Amino acid sequence: MVKQSLQQSLQQKLSPQQIQLMKLIELSTLELEQKVKDEIETNPALDDENNNIDSLEEEISDKDILEENQDIDIDQYLSDDEIPAYKLHHNNTSQDDVHENAPIVGGQTHFDVLKTQLGEVKLKEKEYKIGEYVIGCIDDDGYIRRTIDQIIDDLVFKENLVAQSSEVEQLLSIVQTFDPPGIGARTLQECLLLQLKRKEQTESVLFAIDVINLQFKQFVNKHYNKICEKFKVNDVALKNAILEIEKLNPKPASSSNHTKYTQQIIPDFSLFINNEDVQFQLNSRNAPSLSVSKEYLNMLHLYKEQGDSINTDNKQALLFVKQKLDSAKWFINAIHQRQQTLISTMSSIINMQKTYFLTGDEKDLNPMILKDIAQDINMDISTISRVVNSKYVETPYGIKPLKYYFSESISRQDGESISVKEIKSIIKEKINSESISTPLNDQALVDYLIGKGYKIARRTVAKYREQMNFPVARLRKKI
Repeated sequence: MVKQSLQQSLQQKLSPQQIQLMKLIELSTLELEQKVKDEIETNPALDDENNNIDSLEEEISDKDILEENQDIDIDQYLSDDEIPAYKLHHNNTSQDDVHENAPIVGGQTHFDVLKTQLGEVKLKEKEYKIGEYVIGCIDDDGYIRRTIDQIIDDLVFKENLVAQSSEVEQLLSIVQTFDPPGIGARTLQECLLLQLKRKEQTESVLFAIDVINLQFKQFVNKHYNKICEKFKVNDVALKNAILEIEKLNPKPASSSNHTKYTQQIIPDFSLFINNEDVQFQLNSRNAPSLSVSKEYLNMLHLYKEQGDSINTDNKQALLFVKQKLDSAKWFINAIHQRQQTLISTMSSIINMQKTYFLTGDEKDLNPMILKDIAQDINMDISTISRVVNSKYVETPYGIKPLKYYFSESISRQDGESISVKEIKSIIKEKINSESISTPLNDQALVDYLIGKGYKIARRTVAKYREQMNFPVARLRKKI
C-alpha cells in the first residue's frame, strides 16, 4: 500500500508582472522605445495616446465581470489554444542574464573593398580564386593568421584547387599592395614595414625601415641605447625614426569605416547644479504616454451588458478582450514602476556622491557599491544592478555611465576609507607628470602613495595601472 503524507513547504516565485518589470528595468532608452513599439503592435488594447487610466481598475475588475456573468467559468476557457499572453513568459533562465541584440551593420566590409581592388588586377581565373581566398583569410585587424601551407591545404579541400607555394605568395604580395597600407600582413613587423615602404623615402623613413627590419625586438622592448650603438647614430636620428613609426597603424583594417557602426548614447538622466543644489530630470523618452484602448473598454461593456444571454463565441471573445486589457494594464504599471525605480536609484546616487557632483573632481568620489544603494532605497541588489546596466547621465562634466560612480573602498593609514577611483586618479596624475626618459616603476608609485598616507600593496598598484591601460615603466620610456 502506498504511503500518503502531507508536506508543507515555502517557495518564492516571481509573478509574471515582476518578470516583466525586471526585463524592462535593464533596458536602455532606445531598447525601451523599441519594446513599447513591439508591445503596441502585438497588443491592440494598448494605445500610446494621453488617455486617462485612473478608472482602469474599476473598468476591468474581475469582480465586475463575474457578478454580471455568473455562468462564465474563466478557467474553463483557458485551454491550450487560449493561453493568455502573460502566461507564456518563460522563467527557466537566470534573472541576471543579459540579452543583447547585435546591431545591423550596413555598407561594405573590408572583404568587399579588397575584392573590388582584386577585380581591378589582370589575373587568370585560378589566380583570381587564390587571391579571393587569401582576402577571405584576412581578419578584422587586417592580418592573415594562417600560414601559406594551411592556405594551400584549404584551397585543396574547400575549393578543389591545387596551388603551389609560389602562387600563393605571389597573390599575397599583390593583396599587400592594396589599400589600406599594411593590409594582409602576417606579423606586426611585416605590417609596419609594408606601411613604411609606401611612404616617401626620406632619411628618417629609411632609418625606420632598418630599425623595424633589423632591430625589431630591441625596438619593441625600447632598448634605445642598443639600437643607437648598433647603427652608430645619436638620439636625434633615432627619435625622428620613432616619430615616423608612431604614425603607422598597427591594425590597418580598423581604420576602415566600412565595417564600423556608431551606437548612439541617449542619457537617461540630465543633471544640473542650481545654487549648490544637485537636481536631475528623467529623460521623457523613459516615460512614454500609454493608455488602454477605449474601443476595447467599450467592447468589454457591450459583452457585460449581454449578461446571461452571452453565447459561447462571445464568451471566448470576452476572455480575449479581458486578457488583452490585463496585459495592457500590467505593461503600463511596469513602465510606471520602472520610472520610479530609476528616479529612486538616481536620487540615492546623488545623495551619496553630492560632493563630486558639485566639484567634478574624481578625487571627491566616495566609496560606493550596489549594496549601499540597495539598502538606502530598500531594494534588492539585482534590481540596482539592472538599473545601473546601460544607463547614462548627462552632467556638467560630460556624459557618464551610472557604473562610473561605483567603486570599492581602500583604507588610508589613518583608517579613513576612500574610493579606489581616488587612488587611480593619483596614479594617473603621477604617471602623466613623470619624466619620459626615466618613468616610475610600480615600487616608486607605491612609495609615492605611502608618502601621501595611502596604505597599498605593489600588486594593487600594478592592477590599477593595467586597468588604466598604462604599460610597465620600461615600455613607457621615450627618448
